[in-house]
Amino acid sequence: MKDLRIVFMGTPDFAVTILDYLLENKYNVVGVITAPDKPAGRGRKLNQSAVKKYAITKGLPILQPTNLKDKSFNEELKSLKPDLQIVVAFRMLPKIVWQLPKYGTFNLHASLLPEYRGAAPIHWAIVNGEIKTGVTTFFIDDKIDTGEIILQEETEISSNETVGTLHDRLMYLGAELVAKTVDLIETKKIKTTPQPVLEEKSAPKLNSENTKINWSDSLDNIYNKIRGLNPFPAAWTFIESANEKVKAQIYAVEKEKENHNYSLGKILTSKKELKIAVKEGFINVKEIKLSGKRKMDIKSLLNGFSFSEDSKVL
Repeated sequence: MKDLRIVFMGTPDFAVTILDYLLENKYNVVGVITAPDKPAGRGRKLNQSAVKKYAITKGLPILQPTNLKDKSFNEELKSLKPDLQIVVAFRMLPKIVWQLPKYGTFNLHASLLPEYRGAAPIHWAIVNGEIKTGVTTFFIDDKIDTGEIILQEETEISSNETVGTLHDRLMYLGAELVAKTVDLIETKKIKTTPQPVLEEKSAPKLNSENTKINWSDSLDNIYNKIRGLNPFPAAWTFIESANEKVKAQIYAVEKEKENHNYSLGKILTSKKELKIAVKEGFINVKEIKLSGKRKMDIKSLLNGFSFSEDSKVL
């Protein structure tokens, strides 16, 4: 069948993969809603969202409202005559928008709801050391990520997984789950369940404060934080060497459990290694980016940057 008129709402690459999957499998996407173009870079040139760039290549009608309650936008949306709306990594919708289609509006969220409601569920699952996560489709209501669950798909998180690899796995898992959800809605076989009330694990928006590394934390917590922010937006710290302080983003690391008597945060280097002393062991840095420099492996850094005897992270 696949006759339902679908309006798709999303902004980043994660959403592009889901939209592409729907089109490749002949779902009837009649329009796309995405974020307005934003000035970016030194020239402040207007930058289009990943979803807009993709939608243009497919000739899809595109709407880019700054205000989702705007009367003219809502008239344009109604003119698309949506039977169903799908939201993937967009923003909170007003009731006038999410209640418009006959079959409602559902969202794909990259966690096993009700856990990790919020803006950065993939990051926080790794940062908090979870061993499983997944994707959830649910009908939108008037709160954030609280609507009735339609489907969930679970996946394990490996002990060395980064947010980059998990993001991509959940993206493809999510594409399949969205298609299954549309099929259930179209064939009227859908059953939903209210979200259980659990002690909430939240996924707040990432900022400079909550992505800074606390070197007095445990070995496991520091390791999880770094891999949970690798490669984006990247955990960061200050490095102090020879009385100079430079900001550094830390990417790939390994953890080494070992007893030692070094002060926390002390940097130990050899020709090929940079290790940072923490409780219960060391963080062995494999990839780093110093402020104003390119990202590089540690051997390349040590070829051109020498650390003083008293160097440390702050």
